[in-house]
Amino acid sequence: MLLANYYQDPTITRIHALPHHSYFIPFAKKDKVDQFSRENSSFFTSLNGEWQFAYYSSMQDLPEKISEIPFVEQIHVPSNWQNHGFDTHQYTNINYPFPFDPPFIPLENPCGVYQKQVQLNKNPKKRYLLNFEGVDSCLYVYVNHEFVGYGSISHSTNEFDITDYLHHGENTLTVFVLKWCAGSYLEDQDKFRMSGIFRDVYLLEREHNYLQDLHIKTVLSEDLSVGQIYLDLKFAKCAADIRVTLFDTTDQIVQTECKITMDEQRTKIHLDNIPLTKSQLWNAENPALYTLVFHTEEETITQKVGFRKVEIKNGVLLLNHQPIKFKGVNRHDSDPKTGYAISVAQAMTDLTLMKQHNINAIRTAHYPNSPWFSELCDRYGFYVISESDIESHGASFQAISQPEPSIFLNVENANEEQRIRQQMIDNFCYFAQEPLYQTALLERTKANVERDKNRSSILIWSLGNESGYGKNFEYCAQWVKERDPDRLVHYESSIYQHSAHKNNTEYLDLYSEMYSDTEVIDAYFSDDSQTKKPFLLCEYSHAMGNSNGDMEDYFQTFNKYSGSCGGFIWEWCDHAPFITPTKLGYGGDFGEKIHDGNFCVDGLVSPERIPHSNLLEVKNVNRPVRTILNNDQVEVHNYFDFTNLKDSIQIKYEWVKNGQITETGTLAVDCEPHCSQFLPIQLPKERGGLLWLNLSYCSAKQTDLLQAEHCFGFDQIILSKEYTPAITLDKAQQQPLEITETKRQIIIQNSQYYYEFNKVTGVIEKIKVNGNDIIYKPLAWNIWRAPTDNDRLIRSQWQNAGYDQMYSKVYDICAHLQENRVVVSVKSALVANAKSKIMTLETQYLLSANGKLDIKTDAIFHEHLPFLPRFGLRFFLDKQKTPFTYLGYGAGESYIDKHHASQFGIYSTTAEQNHVNYLKPQENGSHYGCFYVKNDLIKIESEQPFSFNLSPYTQEELTQKTHSYELVRAGYDVLCIDYKMSGIGSNSCGPNLKSKYRLIENNINFNISIRL
Repeated sequence: MLLANYYQDPTITRIHALPHHSYFIPFAKKDKVDQFSRENSSFFTSLNGEWQFAYYSSMQDLPEKISEIPFVEQIHVPSNWQNHGFDTHQYTNINYPFPFDPPFIPLENPCGVYQKQVQLNKNPKKRYLLNFEGVDSCLYVYVNHEFVGYGSISHSTNEFDITDYLHHGENTLTVFVLKWCAGSYLEDQDKFRMSGIFRDVYLLEREHNYLQDLHIKTVLSEDLSVGQIYLDLKFAKCAADIRVTLFDTTDQIVQTECKITMDEQRTKIHLDNIPLTKSQLWNAENPALYTLVFHTEEETITQKVGFRKVEIKNGVLLLNHQPIKFKGVNRHDSDPKTGYAISVAQAMTDLTLMKQHNINAIRTAHYPNSPWFSELCDRYGFYVISESDIESHGASFQAISQPEPSIFLNVENANEEQRIRQQMIDNFCYFAQEPLYQTALLERTKANVERDKNRSSILIWSLGNESGYGKNFEYCAQWVKERDPDRLVHYESSIYQHSAHKNNTEYLDLYSEMYSDTEVIDAYFSDDSQTKKPFLLCEYSHAMGNSNGDMEDYFQTFNKYSGSCGGFIWEWCDHAPFITPTKLGYGGDFGEKIHDGNFCVDGLVSPERIPHSNLLEVKNVNRPVRTILNNDQVEVHNYFDFTNLKDSIQIKYEWVKNGQITETGTLAVDCEPHCSQFLPIQLPKERGGLLWLNLSYCSAKQTDLLQAEHCFGFDQIILSKEYTPAITLDKAQQQPLEITETKRQIIIQNSQYYYEFNKVTGVIEKIKVNGNDIIYKPLAWNIWRAPTDNDRLIRSQWQNAGYDQMYSKVYDICAHLQENRVVVSVKSALVANAKSKIMTLETQYLLSANGKLDIKTDAIFHEHLPFLPRFGLRFFLDKQKTPFTYLGYGAGESYIDKHHASQFGIYSTTAEQNHVNYLKPQENGSHYGCFYVKNDLIKIESEQPFSFNLSPYTQEELTQKTHSYELVRAGYDVLCIDYKMSGIGSNSCGPNLKSKYRLIENNINFNISIRL
């Protein structure tokens, strides 16, 4: 069977499909109307469920006739066929999964054929509209073996009037879906590539002159006290009468009378003088929705509408006259079992988690979500950037001539570098400039805007993602501004300039970048000579693995400038389908040759929606309330944009003295948005020892997605952090220590304690107490960490410097008695074979007869080397039977740049509990700012704060293994005591780690005490 060649033609996106229009479902007057239960409509017939299915690895193998197709399999709709054993998963970020030869697609193109028998009592007074809300990549529709139409644009609705093809009784619906089509060049999104009918399929029964499209426009008076609604209704045949009723947020009728005009297919209605209060305006904090009900002769159509005004004044993004900040995330449709097929319940899980973690905005990356998704955002309060189904960054790396490699060292000519960069940009802009793709880009833009133009949550239309810039996008931007002038238009790739084109960005409202450092934002606003567009980071703080170490820096920078409107973290969830019922996989785990590894495992939550520590960090950085100490007064600041603290927040506080709670209280504070207020909390006069104030911000009432007492976040004001290791006096009967030397060892011991030093490595090989081993194997100096995903770029420099192969060598070692203790002095170096010396150490081990061991180290780090991952000592301990207690930042993992979800205090953990099981193993579970860590056998402490890590795995094991399920536990517990560890950052796809978070000190003084 030869399918028409539409799939090879980029100018053809739809054949016989109905025009793009706003999403709504008609109900019969007898029905119970619920926008999220469209199955309640008598006019709605779901075609989801089991379909007959035939899979062909090449469309060339299709039989000549539909009747000859052997349907021996079944498949659930909606789903992706890769999740049902047909074809294989493939994850690729940039590279196309087929040859780059636009507009052509390989003839060896996989095809899935779906068939379903549909029973119908056909009513001659009705029209029957067949809807496909999402099919990847294109579909050919047949009813009773007759061709009905063709559609592409995977994440848009394709709707066909199939009335004339239907019979009374049984009907055969057949759908051919191709894995690739010409549109696939524009759908090169960073995700697993999956295929099939992945969104809902249904049949609508409509009147002959049915309401085809409606456009709702709200207008607010300058003081926001009066609203108007303009309705533009388009009917299938001709303008018609319609009754409209407006209900307020409490379901009370506001208005039924309105002005109506008719013209050809359109009916226009104006609802005037609608009184409003602040609480009746829509925003993410208070998503107040009115209800419009439309009545035709047989149909009832309900639409929720919010009164809000989005605008830019003096370079500041305003909603209802208030500047707002996006605390946003980029969200893909993704699930480890269902792939792209996402239900309302699954989406609600995401939205609930987002609301619980102080996320107020979503960018639909990089395509429109299901039509009901933005309705959920309307209802539960999220700002949305709705993005067109466009991404073509795979064009960037095509056909660029490079200088020939040479074994000789040389500096590449700067002009040559610029030529290569410009060629990449020109490639990047290929589809943006190519006339053949103008229609395709505009159709994708229209599909996005027309379907969701009535959604209050959508403040911004995005033209797409990473597809360069040129005249085609300028045409799209102009169309959007003319079609919907009341929203903003965004497109990050407009910053790229094709060599043959001068960019015109007059129709773009925002200046947008991705993954830029905070210094870039500072530079943008440093020139105040002219009004600038608001600055948006549409992607930032890449959440891959142990990440998001830069969130506080971004928060502080966003809030320095009124013209900075925040950003959208990349991204919400890890992408990882199940390989087996218990094992998740990423790129390369499914046998694919072209893939990008675990670059898709880059979310704030796991594939199964378990929050990572990244999300906890984001939550507390984005807390809507912050408290500081200001001239010995406790000052609270309200970061809500529209909410008074007294209406939503209870502040609970507790004073903690030396680990004990001494006072608690609860406060309600009258504090307007963006304002500050002093709290009636008295500070203690005596501030020695350990003294801090904990404050938590709890929901004063239950809302749709938040329970009463939900904690929005917390602060901690530390007044005193004075920790002095306890002094242990020698007991009178304690035997003095004795020194014994061999060729390789120095042994210090008495009847209770035994220490053995290695003269070659300069470290302690054995520690015994009463004949029992305390350490499993020798201590080791440590500068390596299992690379995090954010270390993937610096990792090669670390390895080239030999950090992962480092060992210690001794220049000199000696032991001598000093009063009532033994001093072992070691001059040594940290080195790696074939590499320059890394560090020089001078270490004193001060051993007392009572079991106290002080280690004092002066280290010199050689400055020509890359910054250190960490510096400290590793202890290999027999499997510990009792937990470790520590004083520091917990209870979750914490680092120098990632501890804002942690509080200083006393915590307890074990090696198993402390391990964080990232899908790709890496450094995890460290605790920042600690003064001691101890259990029944050993206590390690210091007057200077240190970091520690306790793990059942060695860092070598975490480095070598690529999946968490491959890890093998060591036969001991690994305790790392670090002078410092470098920060986490977000450099997997973002800026380099900031200097202030790097371990780059040339002179290090590291002192710890060990008590046995």
